[in-house]
Amino acid sequence: MRKTLTAAAVGLAILLSAGTLGANTASASTLSSVVSSVYGTPYKMGATGNGAFDCSGFTKYVFQKMGVTLARQSAAQYKQGTAVAKAQLKAGDLVFFNTLGNGVSHVGIYMGSGTFAHASSSKGVRVDKLSNSYYANRYVGAKRILSQYSYKTFAVNL
Repeated sequence: MRKTLTAAAVGLAILLSAGTLGANTASASTLSSVVSSVYGTPYKMGATGNGAFDCSGFTKYVFQKMGVTLARQSAAQYKQGTAVAKAQLKAGDLVFFNTLGNGVSHVGIYMGSGTFAHASSSKGVRVDKLSNSYYANRYVGAKRILSQYSYKTFAVNL
């Protein structure tokens, strides 16, 4: 019951934050429903679903639901898409972090209003703020993978 309430609360927060996205509101709410459906799923290194995710397995899973193929590892995902300034982030952009001290080692999905969804190694799939000092100090950059067309296709097909 607690997990269901938490997932619903996260989904509501994501939907409310999506209201500031203008044309992307429908796709952001669909994105939030995919994230909400796996919220709380435990972390497991190398996992891509079926009850567990690692960070890049989580992003790969969510984007697969959008019909977009991502590379398997966070460093390889960082080589995809178009770089986006932090101030220009939109829901669906990938955000990258250096958590191990040797380049890109963690990835999440920007959800709007300064939040991102990711598979935390200690807490599983969750939503955190980019301004959280741990993530703010390790932020590397962001990439836009989805085009306007992809957003519209995702919103209509799910």
